Amino acid sequence: MSTLTDLGVAAIRNGVRDGEFSAREVAEAFNAAVAGADALNAFIVKTPEHALAAAEAADKARAAGETLKPLAGVPIGMKDLFATKGVQTTAASHILEGFKPEYESTVSHKLWDAGAGMLGKLNLDQFAMGSSNETSYFGNVISPWRRGEGDNTPLAPGGSSGGSSAAIAARLCPAATGTDTGGSIRQPAAFTGISGIKPTYGRCSRWGVVAFASSLDQAGPMARDVRDCAILLEAMAGFDPKDSTSLDMPVPNWEAGLSADLRGKRVGIPAEYRMDGTPAEIEALWQQGIAWLKDAGAEIVDVSLPHTKYALPAYYIIAPAEASSNLARYDGVRYGLRELAEGQNLQEMYAATRAAGFGDEVKRRILIGTYVLSAGFYDAYYTQAQKVRTLIARDFDNAWSQCDLLLTPTAPSAAFGLGEKVDPLAMYLNDVFTVPASLAGVPAMSVPGGLDAAGLPLGLQIIGKPFDEQGVLNAGLAIEQRAGFTARPKAWW
Repeated sequence: MSTLTDLGVAAIRNGVRDGEFSAREVAEAFNAAVAGADALNAFIVKTPEHALAAAEAADKARAAGETLKPLAGVPIGMKDLFATKGVQTTAASHILEGFKPEYESTVSHKLWDAGAGMLGKLNLDQFAMGSSNETSYFGNVISPWRRGEGDNTPLAPGGSSGGSSAAIAARLCPAATGTDTGGSIRQPAAFTGISGIKPTYGRCSRWGVVAFASSLDQAGPMARDVRDCAILLEAMAGFDPKDSTSLDMPVPNWEAGLSADLRGKRVGIPAEYRMDGTPAEIEALWQQGIAWLKDAGAEIVDVSLPHTKYALPAYYIIAPAEASSNLARYDGVRYGLRELAEGQNLQEMYAATRAAGFGDEVKRRILIGTYVLSAGFYDAYYTQAQKVRTLIARDFDNAWSQCDLLLTPTAPSAAFGLGEKVDPLAMYLNDVFTVPASLAGVPAMSVPGGLDAAGLPLGLQIIGKPFDEQGVLNAGLAIEQRAGFTARPKAWW
């Protein structure tokens, strides 16, 4: 039965449809894998009954000769940022511990309607704020990967979608949902040797997703390969009238449109992404990626994104500003944690609840955000950052006159050890290659390209024009086929 957990989304879907195995067998195999991997701390809540119920519905439909749903028989992990009706949804924060929504997020609803089952709610950085999965109230997620032989240093699975990336890499689920505000799908995917795509802003509904920074947050799929990402994205995407930023556009059939033939495509190499201090291995992989895309028929051109160096500081003003506004709703009155001592007034109860409920990184970003939005500093910081964001988006628009796609590294390093980056600024630099695409709202994807000297995965990032997820997926497929990445972590958990 263990071989079933080695299968991806497409293989499970096709196998159940063809009767090679039952959906129940798949669900039981993955439920057993999840139950036996507590050492990774990837799941906050396990829902084996949900996975089995979806599997039984798929098997029943097949036995009755009915047409199976697109994801029938496929169990997945759900990042604990998506509201799931009747199942605890915490955003990995103490302030929401025990909260069971009375509603379902649009994205998870679409996945269940497509036939998918839920293996559980996946751990993450608290309120999606972090790059290493060390800020969760429920403890660190540990990457299934290890550095070389004999080095047992626990490694970061990336963040904020670290539970998703660790679970997929460890074969605890074939795919999972992620969210990406400044790189939280792409960086964890790079760290754990899987694929993940942040679609165009508005492609997937934000309704029912716990908000971090509303103008940046975007849901997307994480899976073992590009095809599986395309399949999952088709089920997740679509217009939602409940989300005012949702794109009212038809959802393309991305899986059917997959092609690794890039003839006629121009791929831009942005000069500004060549940064001082970038490890030689990252630079070498980037050059290898260029060679792979040339081999796929693409023309390589040099482009400039001159405002790239301002992206990180602008992001770390805009995102905390929106977070301080979004997180004001967690006050101990309507739902979630309430710290109330005898004799406290309302203001004291607010302060005690938020002090106890939020972690250090969340408090840090709320403080930054409140500061940059305060009278006297709003124009100096927030307004300026928004102007820079416009310039960054314009850089991408100008680049599209010269090319169809961009190729860059995904992260400035391979996975680092938990506790090795204690300086918040050093941690924020993890997002240096991913943040510009988030600020511009364009689609971007990470695919594994190879291993570093310590045997850890490295990722390549493809950035595309707005709404051109197909082009991004196709370039990802071209790299995937040429990289032949089959490395996987050895089980120690």
